[in-house]
Amino acid sequence: MGEIEIRRSARRTRTVRAYREGDKIVVLMPANLPTSVEDQHVRTLVERLERRERRVRPSDDDLLDRAATLSRRWLAGRAEPSSVRWVTNMDKRWGSCSSGDRTIRLSHRLQGMPEHVVDYVLVHELAHLIEPNHSARFWALVDAYPDATRAKGFLEGVSWQQR
Repeated sequence: MGEIEIRRSARRTRTVRAYREGDKIVVLMPANLPTSVEDQHVRTLVERLERRERRVRPSDDDLLDRAATLSRRWLAGRAEPSSVRWVTNMDKRWGSCSSGDRTIRLSHRLQGMPEHVVDYVLVHELAHLIEPNHSARFWALVDAYPDATRAKGFLEGVSWQQR
């Protein structure tokens, strides 16, 4: 779980909140909240924060599992990567695929983006394991993913904003 810091505030009257600050989790709560209730709030908030972090920033193993699920659902299980991992050296592309060793790399810039956007990039890279180019057959595979158009629009907006 790591370090947890509890910050009480007289200005905070009702709500409790948790967020990550570096390596520690900060829990904000009202100064007048009884300590008998504090432990339950802290436990609940930390669990909720960690669940959310796993969802928006999945591990490499989680990505590989997600890729297998997406391959089965949208590509009839035909794309089987050997690994899927986050990388920090990809600033111009969202993902890449090496069909020779069947590895997929996703830019760390995708972390925290909506799940359907990360899934779209995964489907795009998985499709390269079946069709290595951007042919009409490739795009037919990618466009089988129902949120493809919406995800493309999201990524275009992010790219435009970063210009």
